[in-house]
Amino acid sequence: MNRIDAFFTQGKKAFVPYITAGFPNVEATLENLKILVENGADIIELGLPFSDPTADGPVIQTSSFKALEAGFKIDMYFDLIKQFRELYPEVPVVCFTYFNPVFHIGVDSFVKRLAEAGGDAMLVVDLPFEEQSELELPLEKEGLHLIPLIAPTTGNDRKEKVLKEAGGFVYQIALKGVTGMRETVAEGVSEMVQETQTYTKLPVCLGFGVSSGDQAAAIADTADGVVVGSALVNCIDVNLPNYQDKFTSLVKELAEAIHA
Repeated sequence: MNRIDAFFTQGKKAFVPYITAGFPNVEATLENLKILVENGADIIELGLPFSDPTADGPVIQTSSFKALEAGFKIDMYFDLIKQFRELYPEVPVVCFTYFNPVFHIGVDSFVKRLAEAGGDAMLVVDLPFEEQSELELPLEKEGLHLIPLIAPTTGNDRKEKVLKEAGGFVYQIALKGVTGMRETVAEGVSEMVQETQTYTKLPVCLGFGVSSGDQAAAIADTADGVVVGSALVNCIDVNLPNYQDKFTSLVKELAEAIHA
């Protein structure tokens, strides 16, 4: 069974943190992954740095640029997952990427390398539903999921099509625009999640804009999981070089709020 499916059979709310691979450096990335898991993370979203991350706000954009400037390569990404998998055999890992790096390596090759490294799913931010077919077969062959994205603007007919053959979990985007921290949770997110849940039996995890434990707890009342990215990456960035204590505290705050 795919590790994501195995996790959700437990009936737990999922804390799904995102960090950028290679930021602030490769060695620190593995240590940050350890901090995430040891302090309550359930499913890891590991971002593959890309030079034109159009769906991301300034925080994650900056982390990608810094990773690439420091010489981060795709081979390092798969190596990180391998090292993580040796430490944590059961914790799911989602490859968060844009399509360009996948195309550059070749779809079949990328998916095979991800599976061999120990990945469980891909989330390809800029790949339209109509063009997903070339990814679906290789992923299915390797037992990996393609995580669907549902936006606030996704119409019901399209939502039904996107979710019909989806796997893993649904990433429900909380608001229009790019990733980033927000002071308050977007209005109507509970209703948004509930509506999406009527179109699928998959767990629905909500992200974009979650910055604090209070926000995460409010979302977890309705959603099956909460995705947090920019707040974690920003916590690392603004507290360099000695960010570990504050990063750990934020991870614990978010995990405890979601699991409560």
